[in-house]
Amino acid sequence: MIHMNIFMTNFSAERLWEVDRVLPQQVQIGVNINMLDIGQRSDGTLEAPFVFTVSFTPPIAQISIKGKAKISGDSEDTKKIIEEHNAKRPPPAQLIQAVSNAAIADAILISRSLNIPPPLPPIPQPQGQPSGQKPPDTRYTA
Repeated sequence: MIHMNIFMTNFSAERLWEVDRVLPQQVQIGVNINMLDIGQRSDGTLEAPFVFTVSFTPPIAQISIKGKAKISGDSEDTKKIIEEHNAKRPPPAQLIQAVSNAAIADAILISRSLNIPPPLPPIPQPQGQPSGQKPPDTRYTA
């Protein structure tokens, strides 16, 4: 069984949109995770540095989070992860999910401090709305 601990080592965020300007109605948010490497440590555990970035279109802000995932478990499991990494295969989904969960939580807190939309998937509109009704305003305010 594999155990993962996620450690954040660097946070960088900048609001690019003027504070006194109203945020645009339509904003696209892109989230990217780069797993830089997976290496074996002397104690038998694995270490995987990563960079998690959030970008906005139009350019409202940018958020960058760097960190390391420490992976421990059976020697067979860790050996398999290293072999797959050396064969240029994608990292295990469990690793990507753990990094994503930890980083997205921090990115949401940072977005709150910058008063920008959080990097969350959109909430689907209910299907039973009468066609004559105006959809609710979905602007972000803090």
